[in-house]
Amino acid sequence: MRIPHRLHVLENGLRLFVHEDHTSPIVTSQLVVHVGSARESAGRTGFAHLFEHMMFQGSGRVPEGQFFQRIQEAGGSLNANTSSDRTLYFEELPKDQLELALWMESDRLGWLLEALDQATLDNQRDVVLEERKQNYEQKPYGGVYEALLAIAFPREHPYSWPTIGSADDVRAATLEDVTSFFRRWYVPNNATLALAGDLEFERAVELVERHYGPIPAGAPVARMAQHPVTLRETRRVFYEDRVPTPQLNIAWPTVHAGHEDAPALDLLLQVLSANRSSVLDRAMTVDEHLASQLNASHVSRELAGTLNFALRPHEGVALDRLVERLEELLAETARRGVTQDELDRVRSSHEAALVRGLERVASRASVLALNDRLRGDADALEHDAEARAKVTPEQVTDALRRYLVDRPFAVVSCVPHGKAELALAGSTPAAQEPAPAPERTEPPLEPWVAPPIGTHVEPRLDHAELLPVMPESWQGALHGGATITSAPGGPLPLLRLRLAVPCGRMHQGAGSFGLASMT
Repeated sequence: MRIPHRLHVLENGLRLFVHEDHTSPIVTSQLVVHVGSARESAGRTGFAHLFEHMMFQGSGRVPEGQFFQRIQEAGGSLNANTSSDRTLYFEELPKDQLELALWMESDRLGWLLEALDQATLDNQRDVVLEERKQNYEQKPYGGVYEALLAIAFPREHPYSWPTIGSADDVRAATLEDVTSFFRRWYVPNNATLALAGDLEFERAVELVERHYGPIPAGAPVARMAQHPVTLRETRRVFYEDRVPTPQLNIAWPTVHAGHEDAPALDLLLQVLSANRSSVLDRAMTVDEHLASQLNASHVSRELAGTLNFALRPHEGVALDRLVERLEELLAETARRGVTQDELDRVRSSHEAALVRGLERVASRASVLALNDRLRGDADALEHDAEARAKVTPEQVTDALRRYLVDRPFAVVSCVPHGKAELALAGSTPAAQEPAPAPERTEPPLEPWVAPPIGTHVEPRLDHAELLPVMPESWQGALHGGATITSAPGGPLPLLRLRLAVPCGRMHQGAGSFGLASMT
């Protein structure tokens, strides 16, 4: 499906997408800055994620602590997240408060450096280091992802270190380092803004020009070239952790987002492990009781992709047996071939899940902004769906043979402390720290001068009483007496059915408590 939108490009290069949906009186702002950990260089890993934190610590006209407070007092919510490819900042709030979000968001993009100081850096550096401890170093199985990246991608690859970065790099960051990083990447011509909800295009353009327009463009930012990976041999590492049972994490190199093979690989993942009746889940968790957990994903990112499996064995099952059986099942599926029935089932459920994920306007706005900035195609959602609709069983089988069967992979064994013998045979100890990022040379920057405020002034907003717009409904009755209520559900091609039967707990008699729940 296509998300309807209109595009406006500011003189400073900021790309604005507007998606109107007047179902409810809410709006969302989704700002994508095209910088993630893949843009980092030697000695500066973790900077993209560090800046996600620092963007909430105050800017030229917004004091520290006010960003969360003012958005929440206006009835809104907000947050941000960083990946290897981008950083996303988002707010969702009542429609009459849209300008508040635009004023505050643009203030930190254009005037953050007016408030950035050593104390702010020191504070957020400590926060990030503590986050690293909690989510990577002290969390059970927390080191798996970092260990897997280090062997799934060659040392010079931009995906070979995690977004959290090296603790040493974060500790060593200076105010000059982070200021230069911000000035290089946090510029309007390296960002896309998507607004969605109960708003009009012309008014949205007016407000965005008012607040983002005064920010000057930065130095040109080129797209990074795709960086596919080919492993010459299977790479096995292990590490010991405070965990009750071993876990295997496996990654096969695949393709970047938008590659011609990506649709077939997406559907292959669904055939292999969409639910308990899928090929791998049925055999390994249901029929043969080899694995207590099996999770799978196909991650196609901007530069490269991987097809990933995470497995935990049942007690007494060796990790080597899990890998052996996994490879056997992949080979068996390739020999017999994926059937049309298998493909049709998973394709329908996959597309339905994608549509359900677009019910909130915030989801639609983020899809527009992310696809525009990372793919250069705001309509990539529609184009990908069209490509998947044309995939044949033969193409899915071919993808399985070319990318997984008898192909080298990267695998991490996480085992309980003192039980290294449980690791996959041939595994070596995982590196304790991520490999250093490669050196990169960026163009020199002119001395920073705060942009003139111009039309970027704080809005004076009243809080209007906003009531939800209830759709017109239709009511009728069936011959047996059951009543029917129907109402339009919004712009998505979804149909929801709910059945309410008056037979709850109040109808239970003595000796039949719990019968309603069982029914």
